[in-house]
Amino acid sequence: MTEERPPKATSASLWEREDAVAGVAEALDALCADRSSSGSLLVVRGEAGFGKTALLAETRRMAEARECVVWQARGGETLKSVPFNVVRQLLQPALISLMPEETREYLGDWYDIAGPALGITEPGERQADPQGVCDGLVAAVRRLAKRDWPLVLLIDDAHWADQETLRWLAAFAERLDDLSVLIVVARRPGEVSGESARYLDAIAATAGPPITVLESLTPKATAGLTRATLGPHADGAFCREVWAVTDGNPYETVELLAKVKDSGLAPIEDSAAELRELNRSARGGGLVARLDDLGFEATRFAWAAAILSTGISVSLVAKLATMSREEAARCAELLRTARILTAPDPAASQAGAGELEFVHPLIATAVYDSIPGGVRTAMHGIAAQVVTDSGLGAASASRHLLQVHPDDDQELVEQLREAAREHLSIGAPDAARRCLERALLEPPLAETHARVLYELGCATLLTAPATTIGHLQTALGMPGLDGHARVDAVFRLSQALTHNDQLEEAVRTVEAEAARHEPGAARMRLQAVQFMWEGIYAGEGTSPGRSERLAALAATCAGRDNSERALLILRGFDAMTHGENAEEVVELCDRALVNGRLAPGLGWTDTEWGLEILMMLASSYAYTDRLDRAESLYNEALRAYVSAGWSGGHLSLAHAYIGLGHRRRGRLREAEISLRESLRLAERVGRGLPLYWSATCNLVDTLLARGHVDEAWSIAEQYGFAPPYPSTIVLPDPRCVRGRLLLAVGRTKDGINELEQAAKAATVRGHHNPVLVPGPWTSPARSPSRTRPGRRSSPPTRAVRPSTSVRTRRSGGASVRGVVGDGAAGGTACRAGRRVSGVLAVPVRACGGAGGVRDRGSVRR
Repeated sequence: MTEERPPKATSASLWEREDAVAGVAEALDALCADRSSSGSLLVVRGEAGFGKTALLAETRRMAEARECVVWQARGGETLKSVPFNVVRQLLQPALISLMPEETREYLGDWYDIAGPALGITEPGERQADPQGVCDGLVAAVRRLAKRDWPLVLLIDDAHWADQETLRWLAAFAERLDDLSVLIVVARRPGEVSGESARYLDAIAATAGPPITVLESLTPKATAGLTRATLGPHADGAFCREVWAVTDGNPYETVELLAKVKDSGLAPIEDSAAELRELNRSARGGGLVARLDDLGFEATRFAWAAAILSTGISVSLVAKLATMSREEAARCAELLRTARILTAPDPAASQAGAGELEFVHPLIATAVYDSIPGGVRTAMHGIAAQVVTDSGLGAASASRHLLQVHPDDDQELVEQLREAAREHLSIGAPDAARRCLERALLEPPLAETHARVLYELGCATLLTAPATTIGHLQTALGMPGLDGHARVDAVFRLSQALTHNDQLEEAVRTVEAEAARHEPGAARMRLQAVQFMWEGIYAGEGTSPGRSERLAALAATCAGRDNSERALLILRGFDAMTHGENAEEVVELCDRALVNGRLAPGLGWTDTEWGLEILMMLASSYAYTDRLDRAESLYNEALRAYVSAGWSGGHLSLAHAYIGLGHRRRGRLREAEISLRESLRLAERVGRGLPLYWSATCNLVDTLLARGHVDEAWSIAEQYGFAPPYPSTIVLPDPRCVRGRLLLAVGRTKDGINELEQAAKAATVRGHHNPVLVPGPWTSPARSPSRTRPGRRSSPPTRAVRPSTSVRTRRSGGASVRGVVGDGAAGGTACRAGRRVSGVLAVPVRACGGAGGVRDRGSVRR
């Protein structure tokens, strides 16, 4: 019985793919039905040669028949180290169709952030934030997609896509609800690990229908395909042997039948024995033998094409293979005839894709693997030089440089360092890490080695603090890091230790380095950093007499440079947490400013000091009721991070502190909005970090203040707002907030215990400011007792005896009369005889019992 031929428009590789084609057709119809329809994502999974590329080609044909705009890109096995390679391919049609001024208009504020990653503008001087670049690319594609509806995105061989593209695609796939676009992703199972595998899993999780899994052809389909290719007279035994030798692999079946047709072999049972030999010539050793038969020059041409992998042109291959243009053209024709190379499909090819491509990725892999190791290394070295000579830059050449064997080549070390800088400038720290790790293998000269390690540590600071620690500790133990570079390396090491929850070691590291320096700017900076880390440590004091020494050192500072300004900020923050006079705290903070503004080099995006010290400055203003100044700083941070494209942890903290400002003003709805955005951003960075605690703690506190107890409990459960607490301080104090939450849900004993522990911890740290760390002397009286979420009981009677009445001067001239309880930290502060204006005032009707000062007018819930 003869199998029916497939429709003319359908590739032979699509036999038994009717369900997959029907699924694509259904998705296309939904896309084209309504411009306001939500987007969708299809994932196609199958082994090599199972027809993924053919299915994407059919998708393109059907989409264009419906007048869709189609963007297409493809991952490459030797191109995985090229950041943003696939997303650049994908956007080329849209970018080429726009004039430069139109591109800037479409991308808007994201132009300078996403533009360098797309290769359409030069990067800025500052290191790009990877999350910000990812968000910029999401925004860019969303804007372009709205212009080009109905839009279809096709990504082939996603298992070989670069990590930066996969990160973007995972983020973009989550935003399809309000964007009418169809994405079809084809990949092999396995083939990838680490972060790339995580991103691919996240992409698959957003797919609407079940993932399409392509299987091998059945014997019946193989027989039908054989007869459709060779004629209906092909007998059953021959067809069964075709299936047996190819294991039903569609690509191998098509290739084998093409060879049968070219050889004139009769499709009868007597010829079946020759099929295995014909099939072997299509891959592995058989393919190498075919190349040998074409001659050494053709083989060398194929090798050079495999080294380039993309953008294959006759002239470029001629340079790489060191042959004449005429000889290269002859070899190209031989390889086309042999079905090893082919001209790209005009419908699917991208600008700059080159004149040639491999017929199938399996062939490209086989040719690349067939190149002798030494020859392959040498050709990569030549390719790097060709790319460099063409003016494409060190980053473009780096994928070839990574493949060159170490040979004590200092020029290569410098090229890799330059490539790393270029990668960092477009938001690709992992690509920078690979370049610097390879540079260390060369190895660098002794006087350069420490600097390469330092650069590597900086590249991995945000993504792998534990790795950074090792690199920087090694660098500091070697000669070569002196002066400002060494001090900066110590600071970066202390940052990494802090991010890795090793705060005590961070303090000891900075303290030891400070002791090595004579009095001067470097030593003062290190002392300030030490005081800063000690100031945010939530455990017992790591340095006896710290406050006294800080006060003495700050007394010598007039704000002449940023080290002195930092010490003034630290002294102000320390005084605020200890409940000292609010006027004096504000005066210290004001002296750290220049004409009322942050000094140059001490801004929110400057890396010399980090953001912690500026958050301490803003918090000092916030907790001395200078909320106008605090909010000005918080908003300045938000603007700076948005403008710079920093949409990771920095932006999360900015939103958290803006929420804190709203919370203390009594603007509870606005606070909740900011804090939910902070938590969303923190969730992307990772749980357990101090910024994550800031977002969660403030949101729970605000929900309690609004009376939304059930929702506060739900947030706490969902995001792990429970012990163990972080090693860094969080404002407001998480023990206090959790204690009030436990009281609110009826767990009275647990709640009181948490509040007592908060008071003890505050006393140990000398934090005698009850507004900063409200304890059982304020909160239980304001927390409704609950037996369980959803069931409210009567509030407990007030058992707190007011002890001191004070008047606090508010920003804008308003004043509020309040009381200070006589328990724990508050009482300790009063007995110490300190002046208690401003900072020690605990308003009688504090917002939700958290110690916040009421804004003018009634509290809005």
